[in-house]
Parts: sequence; structure tokens; C-alpha cells
Amino acid sequence: MSDKHAAAALPVWFGPLLVFMGGVCIGLAPIGLRLGLDDLGPQAIAFWRYTFALPILFLLVILVERRLPAKPNKFVVIAAVCFALDIGLWHWALTFTTVANSTFIVNLGNVCVGLTAWIFLKERPTPIWFVAVLVAMLGAGALTLGGGVDGKADIRGDALALGAALLVSCYIVAAKVARRTLGGLETIFWLTAFEILVAGLLVLVFRESFFPADLSGFIVPLFLALAVQVAGQGLIITGLGHTPAAVAGVLVLVQPVVAAAISWRLFDEPLAPLQAGGGFLILIGILIAQRGAGQSSSKQPKEPANVFVD
Repeated sequence: MSDKHAAAALPVWFGPLLVFMGGVCIGLAPIGLRLGLDDLGPQAIAFWRYTFALPILFLLVILVERRLPAKPNKFVVIAAVCFALDIGLWHWALTFTTVANSTFIVNLGNVCVGLTAWIFLKERPTPIWFVAVLVAMLGAGALTLGGGVDGKADIRGDALALGAALLVSCYIVAAKVARRTLGGLETIFWLTAFEILVAGLLVLVFRESFFPADLSGFIVPLFLALAVQVAGQGLIITGLGHTPAAVAGVLVLVQPVVAAAISWRLFDEPLAPLQAGGGFLILIGILIAQRGAGQSSSKQPKEPANVFVD
């Protein structure tokens, strides 16, 4: 049976299920980080997350593509730098504010990508994008001003998460251009390789230790490498091959919801009503922005990199 016929034989729910499962995996990223802060600093956790994931991704490229990874282009380097700096800021934000606040705000990157594409690719956003920005920013304001019901939210962490969101948009645009000459797995492999270098520099800048006090401190970074860097992104990219982009854009939004729900129970970080409303508005803004992107490029297939993943 050919690959085309095999794909056609898959049930219609298979692709969306993979995307949804990938979103759930990625929603575990801030949970894992919080659990690992007793053993490693936030930047060191990111460094080892990439380092543990790289050999696995290399083997996947060999097994799936039946060849060595293609030569990287300059745009995958730019994307990797932006992504690593984004994760660095986001990890830093998680030491100040709640998991829900930081995760919802950093997902504003899906809206900010319209501005980045406008500046660097001269792709003027559709009018509906401006509506998305207004809705999402109102949500971010409510999320921040609502404050944590237990006083755990901090404006400094929210500001860092907003900076991470801007870097996310740069990452998405650069990764989209990088994908013109690289496959999905190759893109993730090269992103991870260059992210190791940037994360290592951040560990030095923040004067963190590269190594935990004992080997058990590597458990969280290894979990993040397997569950987020490999499984989460891999499931989403695989699922996108069998899922309409509009549907995938909705399903992947399970990520901040999963993070908020687990942190509520695990870290005792409940959302105040105003914060919950703000998070909901951010999700609505992202959906509107993706709808606008679909209208502006309805004749072009959407790249996997257009769906933000942590």
C-alpha cells in the first residue's frame, strides 16, 4: 500500500488526536520547570532539555528521512536564537509569576507574529488581525491586573513573559522561512542544536551551575526533553500532516489550559475570575489572528512552524 493510500486509510480523528496530544505534552513544560528549580537554575534546565533531546532527534532524522540532516540555513539559526531567548525569558518569568499568567501571556506570540511578518516580510496583516490584537491585549491586561488570589502573581514575571511572546513571533517567522529548504524533523533538529549554544551562554550570563548536586537533578530536564522537545513537537508536526490547519490551531491551544489546570492543583495557583476571563480573551484573540492568517494565505498550505510550541 502506498503512503498516499495509507494516509487515506487513517480515521479522520487520528491527525487531530495527535495534535491534541502534542498540545497536552507541551502544556507540561512549565510544570516540569517548576518541579526542577530545586536542583537546577531555569536556564540550566533549558540547556539540558535541548542537550538530552538532540541525539534522539538526530536518530529520528536518520530513521525517518534515511539520510543525514540537510545543511542548515541562516534562518534556522535566527529562529533558534529567538526560540532559545524566548525560553530563557519565559523560564525567568516563571520564577516571578504564576504558571497560568506566564503561559497565557507567552502565547500572545501567536498574535504578535502578524506584526513581525509585517516588519520583516512586508506581509501586511488583514484587518481582522488588528481586532485579534485588541482582544488579546485586553486579555493580557486583565490577566495581569487581576492579580493572583493568593498574591503569587508578579508584574515583573508578566513583563518578562510579554518579552518572550515578542521573541516567539520572531521565531515563528524565521522558522517559516527556514522550512522552505528544510523538512520538519530537520528543522527541529537544527533548532535544538543551535538552542544548546544559546542556552549555554545564558547559563553563564546568569551564573548558574551547569550540573545539579546529584544525578536525580537531571530527571526534570530529561522529562522535558522527551515529553516536550521530542514528543510534543513531534506529535504536532505529524498530526498537522493529517489535520486542517484551522483545526490544529484550535487544538494546540490546549497547552496553556493544561498548564493552568495542573498548576492550580499542584502549586496551589488558582485563577481569580478576572484572570480566568483574561486567559479566555487571549485564546479568543489567538483564534481570531489565526483565522485572519488563513484568509490572507488561503491558497498556501500552513507550515508546522506557524503553530507555536514551547
